[in-house]
Amino acid sequence: MPSAPNKTSIIDGLNGGLIASCQPVANGAMDTDDMVVAMAQACEDGGATAVRIEGVTRVRKVAKAIKIPVVGIVKRDLSDSPVRITPYTTDVIELAAAGAQIIAVDATDRSRPTAVADLLATIHQQGCLAMADCATHSDGVMAHAMGFDLIGTTLSGYTAETACPDDAPFDAALIQSLTHAGCWVVAEGRIRNAAEAASALQLGAKAVTVGSALTRLELMVAGYVGALKAAQ
Repeated sequence: MPSAPNKTSIIDGLNGGLIASCQPVANGAMDTDDMVVAMAQACEDGGATAVRIEGVTRVRKVAKAIKIPVVGIVKRDLSDSPVRITPYTTDVIELAAAGAQIIAVDATDRSRPTAVADLLATIHQQGCLAMADCATHSDGVMAHAMGFDLIGTTLSGYTAETACPDDAPFDAALIQSLTHAGCWVVAEGRIRNAAEAASALQLGAKAVTVGSALTRLELMVAGYVGALKAAQ
């Protein structure tokens, strides 16, 4: 785990800031390593305090190209578990070796190949900060008690228990409840514009992660096109 001063400096650097998730539409025109690196550099130039990157190869390339921290994840579609985000300790080890300073894992209470506690221990053993991607208040409180450094609302709306329409607002109640429980909250999921990001901070989040509204150009263009068609 990072030394206390270094850990504090990384977290302090995130406080009040934007974590830009640079994950293009799968198999889209922008789904290349070079494009993801360029996205990350553009986000750094725009003032993002960190970037969230999927995949060991892309984490390695981005970490070499920017100075701000990389939140690393690996996504897997497993046949025997609904957990997708960094499900294995081997994923953690490879992300750390690639240069991720923060590693995020699915911390929901679901069937999984590796216990959350084992993932957390491995993250800290690798000298990285640990982020828990959560769906519910109980997920977040449990992860906080276990020793996760950052608690994300990432999976609210994306589990069977919390499923909601794609156009549902971000989970303000979860941000507030986790903040009141003493968690260092990263608001993430369905935050679609700058005003909503600011609102999330006002609700108690320490930082905000935005992805689709920043780096998935196909979705942004489709939104404009749909609005124009509706106006006609």
